[in-house]
Amino acid sequence: MNGPLYWKGQLPVILLQLAAMVGLALLLLLGGMNGDSVALILLLWALVAALWLVRGYVLRKRQLEALLELARQLPEAYLLGEVMPAPTRADDQVFYHLLRQAGRSMLEQVSAVERERKEYKTYIQQWVHECKTPIAAGKLLCENHPSPLSQDLLPLWEAMDHYTEQALFYARSEHPEKDYLIRELPLFAPVHRAIAQNKYLLLQHQVRLEVEETEDTVFSDEKWLCFILGQLITNGVKYRHPQRPLVLTFSAARGPGEVTLSLRDNGIGIPPEDLPRIFDKGFTGQNGRQAAQNATGLGLYLCQRLCRKLDIGLAAQSSPEGTTMTLTFRVNDFIHQVQGD
Repeated sequence: MNGPLYWKGQLPVILLQLAAMVGLALLLLLGGMNGDSVALILLLWALVAALWLVRGYVLRKRQLEALLELARQLPEAYLLGEVMPAPTRADDQVFYHLLRQAGRSMLEQVSAVERERKEYKTYIQQWVHECKTPIAAGKLLCENHPSPLSQDLLPLWEAMDHYTEQALFYARSEHPEKDYLIRELPLFAPVHRAIAQNKYLLLQHQVRLEVEETEDTVFSDEKWLCFILGQLITNGVKYRHPQRPLVLTFSAARGPGEVTLSLRDNGIGIPPEDLPRIFDKGFTGQNGRQAAQNATGLGLYLCQRLCRKLDIGLAAQSSPEGTTMTLTFRVNDFIHQVQGD
């Protein structure tokens, strides 16, 4: 509580006390009381008034500081009116009831927004599922009727499938625990699956793949991990160097308590000033504005978001010679010991 501002608000009370003291002193002096007695009475009055005002300030300060601390501890500040103790002062009760009414109105608004958001998310998921059927049928028709035209259409069908998958995973990314299944799997199983899902994109741009496969295993969800790798593959193709063939290299390494999976490309790289922000939502950077006009800035943001949900570290290193994206998996020795027993 602001002390000077509080005492400024008490200034009318202080001036009234002073005026009353002066009036009483004049009345007593005119009544024949000696000056010493009048001075003693005024001194006692001033002392009692000062103690009362200071007591009021201290109590008020403690009450408001406790209220501020309660508000700081609440994750949703608009619930303050529901948990704060009811005041005893009449003027405070008015503000208390106003605060409760405002909080309840906010709760109603939040509930309405949550319902609309949930309905919209459900609609998007249903829409994506409905779209995947004709996309799969279109890819199958092109594969069963090979021709120059179908070969040109297959990468487009694959891109449409990629964007619908992105929309679906984005809708589910808030609560992926309702969808994922954590189990032990070979580290390179999702790598091969992600490559297969993007085969027409890789063939169209004549990408050379180098997979330095190992026998490592990790605990994760294969479907979500495959989606993350597909996003990284798509980014590598999107930001390829125009003057040299694109090479994507998958490699793994084991360290103390962790296993890392790296995807290295020889593309145009990421400018140093853009590197700290590539995982920000909607950030496209210099490359996104120049090399990929259709960049949305959602791919790496979504990868980072899903990696945090899956407890996977995601980091990027880049230079003009290319970019390396690294996924870091924790190795839980306790699980291996239990399985060994």
